[in-house]
Amino acid sequence: MIHLSSEYQIKKSLGGLNLYLVGMMGSGKSSTAPFLAEKLSYGFVDLDQAIEAICGKAIAKIFEEDGEQEFRSIETQVLKAIGQRHSLIVATGGGVVTRVENWGVLHQGVVIWIDPGITRLSCRLRNDPGERPLLKTKTTEAFSQLCLEREKYYSEADLHLKVEEETPKEVAQKILTRLPLILNTPPD
Repeated sequence: MIHLSSEYQIKKSLGGLNLYLVGMMGSGKSSTAPFLAEKLSYGFVDLDQAIEAICGKAIAKIFEEDGEQEFRSIETQVLKAIGQRHSLIVATGGGVVTRVENWGVLHQGVVIWIDPGITRLSCRLRNDPGERPLLKTKTTEAFSQLCLEREKYYSEADLHLKVEEETPKEVAQKILTRLPLILNTPPD
């Protein structure tokens, strides 16, 4: 009898469905996605990087020059284009879940909420030199409020993954361990 790897079984059960990683900025979506893609032999797309490539400017510049609403419209268009493809791990932007029309695309695949919690997020973002447009305009209290407001959207995910101090590779492995529970994949 041939023993098939759990990754193979998961990939077979997915049948080409995209996996969409959602969560607040700093939750580890972009750093976890490549490890997950490698394990499943899937492609990897970072939604924010795709938007920057298409627009020819940084997300922060889009926010500054065009505003958040225009950014959200572009984000929806790019997500819809990505959703036409299959067998992808997609690291989304933190606010993608706030638009109803985006859920039409997200729910065509499997949505995974990576949730380090507000305290851990605040620590990560304080130490992150990256440009985060929404952080420039928000106090710590306002950021915490934003996290709480978005929880109702994130809770629509197919899989809610609480994370602590795991590395991105460990988070990817944790996802692979939990996916069979929602895919009805036989355990290894």
